[in-house]
Amino acid sequence: MLTGEFLRLSAQRAPERTAVAGGDRRLSYRELDAESNRFAHALTTLGLTKGSTIAIMASNRPEYAIAYFGAARAGVLLAHVSLRSTAEDLRYMLDKIGAEALFFEPRSTRTVRHASLGLPNLQHGILLNGSDGAAENHGRPLDSMPLNELMSGEPDTPPTVEVFETDPLGITFTGGTTGFPKAVLVTHKARAATAYAAAVDFGLGESDIVAATTPMFHCAGLFVWFAPAVMLGATVVTLPTWDSALFMELTEQEGITAAFFVPSQLNDLVSHPAFSAERLRTLRNIGYAGAPMGRALLERVQAALPHVAFTENYGQSETCPLTVRRPEHGSTKLGTVGRPAFNVELAVVGPDGRPVAAGHVGEIVTRGDQLFDGYFGDAEQTQAAFPRADGWLWTGDLGFLDDDGFLTLVDRSRDMLVSGGENIYPAEIENALYGHPSVAECAVFGIPHDHWGEVPAAHVVLADGRTATENELIDHCAGRIPRHKRPRLVCFVDALPRTAVGKIRKNLLREPYWRDRESKI
Repeated sequence: MLTGEFLRLSAQRAPERTAVAGGDRRLSYRELDAESNRFAHALTTLGLTKGSTIAIMASNRPEYAIAYFGAARAGVLLAHVSLRSTAEDLRYMLDKIGAEALFFEPRSTRTVRHASLGLPNLQHGILLNGSDGAAENHGRPLDSMPLNELMSGEPDTPPTVEVFETDPLGITFTGGTTGFPKAVLVTHKARAATAYAAAVDFGLGESDIVAATTPMFHCAGLFVWFAPAVMLGATVVTLPTWDSALFMELTEQEGITAAFFVPSQLNDLVSHPAFSAERLRTLRNIGYAGAPMGRALLERVQAALPHVAFTENYGQSETCPLTVRRPEHGSTKLGTVGRPAFNVELAVVGPDGRPVAAGHVGEIVTRGDQLFDGYFGDAEQTQAAFPRADGWLWTGDLGFLDDDGFLTLVDRSRDMLVSGGENIYPAEIENALYGHPSVAECAVFGIPHDHWGEVPAAHVVLADGRTATENELIDHCAGRIPRHKRPRLVCFVDALPRTAVGKIRKNLLREPYWRDRESKI
């Protein structure tokens, strides 16, 4: 199944149903199908051919959907770039993938102008239309033109480009060891497998009104949530940025039934001063992923929204969903991230590549149609992800399986710290902290120590109106986990630094402590 076929078949089944709504624009499936064809023809007019690479840097909006399906039908590789990218990051990403065109919003004009200098492959800048702010007065970068001007007069018939399921579909960007992001390359086949798995495991249907609450430039927002919704013929309501009040307003107006969140968004929602379960009464289905969610936070969210079914998903940019924990799995599996997703093969192995026994921690590996093809332009990193010639991807994450095949994610391997020769997993400490009523958010990471090498430290955001002391939280943890795992330092902060999709940037928290490698204890 090709990505462009998702839309074509849904347009055949329900041509007048709303496909995507955002801002002041609504497109039926018939209209989205036609606009995507016009977009595909417009790429040809620009001189782009099958195999060309383009990029988009935009918020969630109907034009994003047009670009996604239009590029797929033209056989053009579409790279998805974070709106938070600096000019340096953007230049690096566009240069790495050899992008020939960039679609962007007027608000990003300054960034694009600086990033495009010295990029010989980048020939075209296309301004996405909409009410997202006037273009900054710095001159149009490249030979930029508005998207509606580019598409004007193009036919709404399907392009005559032969596309195969093994052809490249898209690139998303994830953290790299050099400080610059890695370009994750996926095919039509891989993300068709993702769409099928998500539709099955998240229980979506064509009657759903689905909210796109996480950025579509990220794999979860695009491949795990948006694409399956269109495949099923559901209606997608886009939020340009996360806003709890806006989400409640749109849920009332549109009758939203399903949404996908990262845990920080759920925390924002139920903590909002104007939170009202009544305003969210049509909401029945919430999927969440992107970061571990402590049991205390989950229980608080479930208590606030008792009519909603919650489905947890663990995955990566390279794989999309790996495991899913659905409501019917029961409360006894709350500490796990579920069982392997639909059509996903998963194992936990030791350093020798052999599966470890149930209950033993090892590295999580996986194989199947859902896997990415590799890191674009980076054979060395790709080889590191697939160290053996058996098709298994080594995720770099640590966990263990129970006797029923449910996975407990111990921690991201890069977050693990080694104190006195013993592995300590920050997620265990974070879960203990979340059990304290004064803790709204927290992040645990390793800091240097002269004797132990490194020890756990925590940055904590207190709940509104609540107080706590450093010693109180340290003692709280020591009473719930082995004492040697307790944090040795607790720093109270107003907020935690986050990526565009809500993940806590622990590298920024760690960096000041390790800058001169001197003990802070």
